[in-house]
Amino acid sequence: MIAGADPARRLLLDTHTLVWSMNNNPKLGLRAMEAIRLAYRKKCALVSAITPWEIGLLVSKARLQLGDDVMQWISAAMAVPGVTLAPLEPEIAVASTRLPWEMHPDPADRILVATARHLGATLVTADRALLEMAQKGHFKAMDATV
Repeated sequence: MIAGADPARRLLLDTHTLVWSMNNNPKLGLRAMEAIRLAYRKKCALVSAITPWEIGLLVSKARLQLGDDVMQWISAAMAVPGVTLAPLEPEIAVASTRLPWEMHPDPADRILVATARHLGATLVTADRALLEMAQKGHFKAMDATV
């Protein structure tokens, strides 16, 4: 479990949300940006251990361009004050295979959801399918575009 910050204030950044916040992408909504900045200040911003894998995969498939070596970019993102890496604990890995509702098989999304549930964090995402699942009460989420 992540020590320190109040679980009610923890924000887990979806992969695209982390990329948008690091690149000042206008797709990131003002409300989400302010919530993320507050989470940085309160040391409540989390990045899942699956996120570096997903970023590396997207870069290797030329679906994401960072303008920097992927490992340097990830190191810079993880060095932002207030950001903590949420480890992929065995409980999270197994929980991602046992979600109590129907979910698509994307391993990164499943691990993000399981991580948010395990840590009591709010997932900041623009993924419509994930936001719909959160609206049904399966986990907490915030729309990254508002």
